[in-house]
Amino acid sequence: MSFSPREILNFIEENDVKFIRLTFCDIFGNLKNVAVMPNELPQAFEYGIPFDASPIADGCSDLLLVPDISTLSVLPWRPKSGRVVRFFCSLKNADGRDYVGDLRTDLTNYINSLRLDGYVCEMGTKCEFYLFELDEKGEPTLIPHDHGGYLDVAPLDKCENTRREICLSLEEMGMNPKSSCHKFGPAQNEIDFRESEPVTAADNMVHYKTVVKSIAAQSGLFASFMPKPLISEHGSALCISLSIRKCGENIFGSDLSTMSHEGKCFITGLLNRIREITAFLNCTTNSYKRLGMGYAPKYVDWSFENCSQLIRIPRTVGSAPRIELRSADAACNPYAAFKLILAAGIEGIRNNDCSLLDNTMKLDAAHSDFQPLPTSLEEASEIAENSEFVRRTLPDEIRRSIFSELDRQIKDYSDAADKDDFEHNAYFKYI
Repeated sequence: MSFSPREILNFIEENDVKFIRLTFCDIFGNLKNVAVMPNELPQAFEYGIPFDASPIADGCSDLLLVPDISTLSVLPWRPKSGRVVRFFCSLKNADGRDYVGDLRTDLTNYINSLRLDGYVCEMGTKCEFYLFELDEKGEPTLIPHDHGGYLDVAPLDKCENTRREICLSLEEMGMNPKSSCHKFGPAQNEIDFRESEPVTAADNMVHYKTVVKSIAAQSGLFASFMPKPLISEHGSALCISLSIRKCGENIFGSDLSTMSHEGKCFITGLLNRIREITAFLNCTTNSYKRLGMGYAPKYVDWSFENCSQLIRIPRTVGSAPRIELRSADAACNPYAAFKLILAAGIEGIRNNDCSLLDNTMKLDAAHSDFQPLPTSLEEASEIAENSEFVRRTLPDEIRRSIFSELDRQIKDYSDAADKDDFEHNAYFKYI
């Protein structure tokens, strides 16, 4: 929605708003915020709110948080008296220039450049999570809240009331959930979002995790988006859907006969670069315990029908044709992930390469016909660091910071005597 600063200030006054959360996503995909009082909002709109960025941004001291007015949203789980609202913010240097490490601004600029070339992109997410019991001290356990399975209903599905409150909160915030269900694992859940403009979809993804965790806590539960929290159960995926129009026409189709040449090239480009960008889609050591297990993809492949392939092209009825990328998980930074996915597909279009779609992959082909996805964070990170595509797609500062963090994780995992214990301590509470 489009608001003026004056309309925002009137809304704040008329609705008894007492706290404004200025939120942003750090380089590793974690949602951060600074809360200000209402009388600070005029300064925020005109100049930005300074904060000490040194703990989260290498080589920085102060940065400015500048609210994106269109992202105003009331936090519905907070008290109605003394309401709390949030804005997503751009990060700027003290002199007003864009901060080079701001992935949200980087994605915004990239989407604007695609619009100039006639492309309108929409993206959506289906993101899984587990709900766990708390112990007598209120600390999370590894005891699932139920023992239900795929699409179960109550009483096997004990998560339905929590999912209901999550979906109602998301809807009240304007985040457009489409459906929800119980997944394969015990107390594993999924919420599906409608496709939206990529920056909005990324905003929704990072805030979605906060909403889920907040509502779960109110229900006396703990939500974890860790890719593989239970060794013997299904992992949790982030399925990313894409719908793209070129000059008003959909480039994808429900079968090869209705798929445009550009749509085939986009998918080929994404398949060609997927191994190089996997470190940004699956950025924990734990991520690679999910890939290849259950219905999670293992190879660089695609299908119209098979739901365990890397790229799935669903047969859509009554909605825009789309494709789904099924390898990512919720530990990723969606702003970086979305840009890399789009850039890989657009490269395929610009190279006029649709070889992988014209030479249709057969689902019964031997696995040796397909390249495997990386099998460890170490392998994925090495491929990404040597990728010329990644170098020209992401700014230097972003790459350096992300690779430094990946190297730290890889070393800590390698040094750990108990690998599972390391991952539980490093990821379970924090993803």
